[in-house]
Amino acid sequence: MKNKDIKILLVDDDADILEIVGFNLEAENYQVYTAKNGKEALTVAKKELPNLVILDVMMPEMDGIETCEHMRKMPELNNTIITFLTARGEDYSQVAGFDVGADDYITKPIKPKLLVSKVKALLRRIKEGTVSEDVLKIGDIEINREEYKIIKDQQEIILPRKEFELFYLLASKPGKVFKREEILDRVWGNEVIVGGRTIDVHIRKLREKIGDELFKTIKGVGYKLEV
Repeated sequence: MKNKDIKILLVDDDADILEIVGFNLEAENYQVYTAKNGKEALTVAKKELPNLVILDVMMPEMDGIETCEHMRKMPELNNTIITFLTARGEDYSQVAGFDVGADDYITKPIKPKLLVSKVKALLRRIKEGTVSEDVLKIGDIEINREEYKIIKDQQEIILPRKEFELFYLLASKPGKVFKREEILDRVWGNEVIVGGRTIDVHIRKLREKIGDELFKTIKGVGYKLEV
């Protein structure tokens, strides 16, 4: 995916930030859209389907936490990365952000060039996680990346976003052992701190929903999908 094909939605009630950050992102040839509050952001996001949303926390009408929560309920934004950009550095803001589905957290003030570097790192997750096929077929299971949908034995299985991404990653190369570090990097991103048992919990849930026999644990290494 080239920069000119990537859409970024920048949401902040500070006009200077919209102008300065927007200018620097456009200089990298990204498509940049802006919104001054959460309600406006939801409208723009639904229309443009951005690849990345940079979202301020403290905003009038609808704050960033609530906006992120709404976005994570929109199926068309399942593949969108959301990161907060805020002057608040308290643990509460970070925890609340991750609880509603944020992928990362950037604290203001930040130099525009550093923010651009951060954006590139976030977008790399999309590029690295991309598989050429939008629909994978593994045995009697069909995995639709575009629709975030899994069909097994003609029954639709609904998975939360991270469970789907973990399953899709393993299914992209059946038989390959994915190391735990790679899974964390590809699914959660190496800048997001998650508990050491996070992968194990998600694998357990996938076994319950899709079938225990598909998932093989390689002790001390990681997991693979066996068909």
